[in-house]
Amino acid sequence: MSDAEPPQTTNGGDGPLAGLVIADFTRVLAGPYATMLLADMGATVIKVEAPSGDDSRQWVPPHRDGVSTYYLSCNRNKQSIVLDLKDDADRAAAYDIIDCSDVLVENFKPGGLARFGLDRSSTETRWPELIHVSITGFGTQGGHDMPGYDLLAQAMSGLMVVTGSSEGPPQRAGVAMFDVITGLHAAVGILGALIERRASGLGQGVELNLLTSALSGLVNQSTGYAACGNVPMRLGNDHPSLFPYGPFAASDREIVICCGNDGQFRRLAQVIDRSWLGADPRFRTMADRNAHRDFLRREMTEALTRGTAQEWFRRLQAEGIPCAPILGVDEGVDFADSIGLNPVVQVGRGEEEVPLIRHPVEFSRTPVHYDKAPPALDQDREDVLRWIGQQKMGIS
Repeated sequence: MSDAEPPQTTNGGDGPLAGLVIADFTRVLAGPYATMLLADMGATVIKVEAPSGDDSRQWVPPHRDGVSTYYLSCNRNKQSIVLDLKDDADRAAAYDIIDCSDVLVENFKPGGLARFGLDRSSTETRWPELIHVSITGFGTQGGHDMPGYDLLAQAMSGLMVVTGSSEGPPQRAGVAMFDVITGLHAAVGILGALIERRASGLGQGVELNLLTSALSGLVNQSTGYAACGNVPMRLGNDHPSLFPYGPFAASDREIVICCGNDGQFRRLAQVIDRSWLGADPRFRTMADRNAHRDFLRREMTEALTRGTAQEWFRRLQAEGIPCAPILGVDEGVDFADSIGLNPVVQVGRGEEEVPLIRHPVEFSRTPVHYDKAPPALDQDREDVLRWIGQQKMGIS
């Protein structure tokens, strides 16, 4: 890749990934989320969009000043340029961008980039140092024709079957969680390939798909089947292996209580004035408590309904018993702010400034930055094309 200075898209060069250049040919969520995390850490990310733009630009409501908040959620610190890969000049510009990039990230349907000379077999020949990251819905073999929508992965991974009331229908999660998990996996894979390239001097292909990420993300549920043939089903808000571990009714609203070991349960029993529960052999171990859930639930509910959720939150917290009130997203953001986590950051400058959710990682020496708001479609064309021209002059 070129050693020339990339366009300044993020933080002026002091982030942990400063100098890394990523050609981002992704849209919607998994890919854009991965590249945003890297951009926050200082990587220069050039977002290449089709003339119609990223699909998520149209996904409203909600919106902020007419801009989809779905799009805003995963596209800060990037530069946008529109390129029609069917057009010879635009395709050449795409090649020029990749000439100067360390990583190409794309989520086209399997085989969709071959006609443009951007499939992995082509890129590894033309750009042997390039890391080519491909994100699909269901892989490149038997599932290559299946579109990569998160809800499809939720349906086919088993997540919906284990989510929801035991008496109700399968339930989707309230967020596209497998897109997010795949994006996180992609970021980790990119960093791994970059470290390996230091030793080999070579790029490589990095493949991800939503279904594999989903099965990995189901952790104990999918492993229970793989390791011993257990097929989990919906338990509502109960945990299959832990009790008490879930919401319980107080006098005004529910409070979540999570006892992960025997000591926590004994302290819980004392605080709710049911100390005998901790000594009863029916509840001595986690296995015992799981076997007698119904009785234990009744005893706990009778005790907890004598106080409000907030009263129990204070009392249980004071005794080191994991618990939490059930909050809305608005309340959750406000609570995070109240305990000093500063969840909302201002991204961009001047009229473009927009409040967004902060990067999840804090660095002690090389902090992430929030210098560039999510770009309008083709907003940075002149800057990117000027950079391409400078690179071509330098290369020649």
